[in-house]
Amino acid sequence: MRFPEEVLKKRMKSFQEKISLKGLDGVMLRTMSSYIYFTGIRWLRPALFIPREGDPIAFIARNEESGFMKKTWIKNIITYADGGDLIVNVTKTVREFKIKKIGMEFGLEKDAFILFYEMFKRLNRNVEVVDVASILAEMRMRKDDYELNAIRTAGKMAKKAMERALDAIEPGLSETEIAAEAYHTLYKLGSEYPQVYVNAGPYPRVHGEPHRDSIIKKNTFVTVVISADYNGYYSNMTRTIYVGDNPSIEAKKAMDCMDEVYNKAVELTRPERNFREVIKALDEIYAKYDLLDKRLIGYAHGVGLQTEEVPITTIVQAHRAMRPKPRMVLAMIHAPIMYDGLGQVKKEDTFIVNDDGTLENITA
Repeated sequence: MRFPEEVLKKRMKSFQEKISLKGLDGVMLRTMSSYIYFTGIRWLRPALFIPREGDPIAFIARNEESGFMKKTWIKNIITYADGGDLIVNVTKTVREFKIKKIGMEFGLEKDAFILFYEMFKRLNRNVEVVDVASILAEMRMRKDDYELNAIRTAGKMAKKAMERALDAIEPGLSETEIAAEAYHTLYKLGSEYPQVYVNAGPYPRVHGEPHRDSIIKKNTFVTVVISADYNGYYSNMTRTIYVGDNPSIEAKKAMDCMDEVYNKAVELTRPERNFREVIKALDEIYAKYDLLDKRLIGYAHGVGLQTEEVPITTIVQAHRAMRPKPRMVLAMIHAPIMYDGLGQVKKEDTFIVNDDGTLENITA
């Protein structure tokens, strides 16, 4: 097992206490990241029933049980033969536990299928379904020592992969070729589910999924985003380089602005002020460089079992009112400067908020 059994059981007990206070009889969990949070492993396709009290039950494809039980502390297992068999077994379990009110995490992850949700509702018409995403997000935001150590290790992987990717950049290569260099390094280092984005100018894309027909050209930006994982936990890192000998006035202005914004964000991000206050200060810098219309609003997001998790200031406006807390892990600057004709400029590192409120940069 990758994490001590007592750590995983402690998380489970705390979660059961919280759902009990909400009046829930149990939770049916299908989101991968929260599944890892409680079981300690990534396992396709995730399905975990957590009763209000007592041991959880994992639903595992038939003949997978031996391998599964070697990697986790979960001992109660129900096997299934196909998707239909899975929902039948889930329904049977719900009825055996006399569930009247059940929690599900309404997340964006690929295994949180709406199809499962709709089938569950049809087969369990008398069971009320409640979203428990906020409970899980609150628990996962502040990391324990095991999580922080995993994230630090992931940070070292991201740094090495970034060095390799940046060294490989030259005109004529495609985004996929640069991504391949980073992926090769990450897999060699033991990252199991890494994510790499590459955006070669002149056309900026916020999320640069690498394209084979996007070719690096001189006098443009190339931005590389690397998310490395270790034991399921991520660290994010982004760097932009200018391909050419002498950056244009516009290119230099964008790079200087990003450097100043990055430094100001690191200076101001503290528990005593919320993210919206920092965003306001950063916007003053963008305005000084006349780049306010080329920036995305927001600058930080949480990192952990997902590359992007609560708080997400670039997507959820309400999260901008939150304040950093000790043991939170933040990626910033997340939002790039989007400059049509040059590409995008972005500098991002992963920071741990220490107990005294200072920041520990684990990818610089």
